Amino acid sequence: MRKLSYFLVLVGFLILLVPSLMEWKADQEQNELLKEAEQARHNRMSKLDPSLSASYERVSQLLAEETAEAQPVSAQLTTAGGNSPIATIEIPAIDLKLPVLEGATKENMKHAATHMSETPPLGKSGNAAIAAHRAHKKGRLFNRLNEVVSGDKIIINTETERFTYVVYKISVVEPTDLSVLEDKGKEKILTLITCDPLKNPTHRLIVQAKLE
Repeated sequence: MRKLSYFLVLVGFLILLVPSLMEWKADQEQNELLKEAEQARHNRMSKLDPSLSASYERVSQLLAEETAEAQPVSAQLTTAGGNSPIATIEIPAIDLKLPVLEGATKENMKHAATHMSETPPLGKSGNAAIAAHRAHKKGRLFNRLNEVVSGDKIIINTETERFTYVVYKISVVEPTDLSVLEDKGKEKILTLITCDPLKNPTHRLIVQAKLE
């Protein structure tokens, strides 16, 4: 009789233990899959153009510096030499219109939004990136970029063409997160980069849009 009691207790214990063991096994499998996914992502990121990686690192360092309060430049395109704008960027939802200079350099970022030269041309296939400071003054540079929401339009005007993008993704990432610059194949993506207003300068605010 006592043996039967012990047996029943053991059976009951095993019945209680089995769900926990199954949950533990599921957690282990989940962790393995997460590791596999992270490794795949790391491998993919390591294949990015080294010049693009270096450029993004440089942009992140510039954004981490004190936010620009430089003198504005004209948002009108010119054909003069030097640092003439290659385009203008407009975001009607936040009443923004800025010149876009070629090359995300310290000097260019004092005055305007800048196209990262290592990314595709604006309006073309791939993931074109534009970076700008968040000025302290409201409305200056990308100060109000955090007010943009999905569905808002971003308009790029070059000397000869007009491109309208629609925002589809907004994220906050670490400065080392290169995934925001991944090429989307034939898709025409525009990625805007600035400091996150809540975590400046430790994180980046990313706004991504697709060409209509």
